[in-house]
Amino acid sequence: MELSLIRKLKRDRTYLLLLAPVLLYYLLFKYVPMFGIIVSFKDYNLFTGVWQSDWVGLKYYRMFFQNPDAFVIFKNTFLLGAYKLLFGFPAPIVLALLLNELRLKRYKRFVQTVSYMPHFLSAVVVAGIMVMILSPSTGWVNQVIQGLGFEPINFLQKASWFRTIYVSSEIWQEIGWGSIIYLAALTAIDPQLYEAAKIDGAGRWKQALHVTLPGIAPAIVILFILQIGKVLELGFEKVFLISNAATYETSDIISTYVYRIGIVQSNFSYASAIDLFMGIIGLIFVYSANQVSRRFGDTSLW
Repeated sequence: MELSLIRKLKRDRTYLLLLAPVLLYYLLFKYVPMFGIIVSFKDYNLFTGVWQSDWVGLKYYRMFFQNPDAFVIFKNTFLLGAYKLLFGFPAPIVLALLLNELRLKRYKRFVQTVSYMPHFLSAVVVAGIMVMILSPSTGWVNQVIQGLGFEPINFLQKASWFRTIYVSSEIWQEIGWGSIIYLAALTAIDPQLYEAAKIDGAGRWKQALHVTLPGIAPAIVILFILQIGKVLELGFEKVFLISNAATYETSDIISTYVYRIGIVQSNFSYASAIDLFMGIIGLIFVYSANQVSRRFGDTSLW
């Protein structure tokens, strides 16, 4: 048995070396930090250390549930994540289907390149772009509004506009990058299926509906399950950069609240409890979506 394992390791050593950086990344940045979970059950003191801090059990979890802001924070996080999933998840699929229909290769490559570029912009740059185009005095959006005879709108100071701005910017930034997986899945579809559909009189729309979409359905299901788990996992940087006290009603989410509690106020135990609780909810979302997918389809994560 041991000789067989050693033989397999020698045979696959090249692939294992390629996999090593990914394993190291997850080990250092995903699994090792799990040790910090214990902080949420202790009255952590930075000077006495983790082991010398007093054990308080579920004190900080109860504190969060009793906090009147907890519902608002959870609602804001859930709604932002849900809107991002509802409008952002189909966008790369639609783009991939449209790109698949293009016959001019140069134009197709140009559109792909332009749509990929925003993904590589940092949150600071994206936030700066949003501030510039939405400025009530110099932003081109308000210039158009004024040109139509209306009063300028200070979008970034209105809580009612925050979710629209955030979700729209996320779609713009990730639509091209997200379409890569679907474009790769499209290449695996047998061209003979399209030929057979043409013989049966199917036009482009029916080919997309009855050949293309079923062909990439497994990829769609897997990515959808993974995205459900990220409903409460919103990027801290962009929300932090474009939100302010005037928009906290809709923009204050778990990550920004944890930042204020944990980093600004140095209440590490309370912040850890909130973060762990939301992580458990995300796990429940993924598990539930996977079970539903297994029950009603043939595709699932496990």
